[in-house]
Amino acid sequence: MFAVIKTGGKQYRVAAEDTLKIEKVAGDVGDMVEIGNVLAWGEGDKVTIGTPFVDGAMVTAEVVEQGRGPKLIAFKKRRRQNSRRKRGHRQLLTTVRISEILVDGAKPSKKASAKPAAAKKADAPAEKAKPAKAEAKPAKKEAAPKAEAKAEAPATLFKAPKGKPDDLTEIKGIGPVAAGQLNEQGITTFAQIAKLTDKDVAKIDEAMPFSADQIADWRDQAKELVKK
Repeated sequence: MFAVIKTGGKQYRVAAEDTLKIEKVAGDVGDMVEIGNVLAWGEGDKVTIGTPFVDGAMVTAEVVEQGRGPKLIAFKKRRRQNSRRKRGHRQLLTTVRISEILVDGAKPSKKASAKPAAAKKADAPAEKAKPAKAEAKPAKKEAAPKAEAKAEAPATLFKAPKGKPDDLTEIKGIGPVAAGQLNEQGITTFAQIAKLTDKDVAKIDEAMPFSADQIADWRDQAKELVKK
């Protein structure tokens, strides 16, 4: 039996035990997900086509891996305007294994493989129940440092300087979204961008969706703005 499903704006022909990569769906590794957009299903010479979807048909799949696709580069240049834009993008993808193709309103029979692992974790505290009672008081004292660690703000690439930030959108190629992302990483002034070293450029290229050529162009423009 096979089915044609639609997910993430794309169509796939699948059968039981097929493994494929689709655009990201919510779920942890081992979870079962349901895909209800079945365009057609068939077995042998018999094929049922939906209008647009087949009523009562559904495909279940197990999440094998959550990952990202290869990096794609989008480059745009305006002639005689000193404007260049280069951006990278990696699509979020989910690897799934098709479990069942269900028709006529049938319910899935396979369960998530992650549940047995969760049961083992649930049994672990029961084995250590007796020693936990004796160490109950020290555990409360250690709770404060853990809470402080959670409250700490995530580390940024750079330390933002004091004073009023500059409007980074004055640099060609930096829009409101890119400016917000740079501000979140501590880059708030033209002087900071103008003083970026090649190592800083490489660090931004690795951690943010901007290319080295793009950042170098911003650096050149920032140097001119600092002189004004």
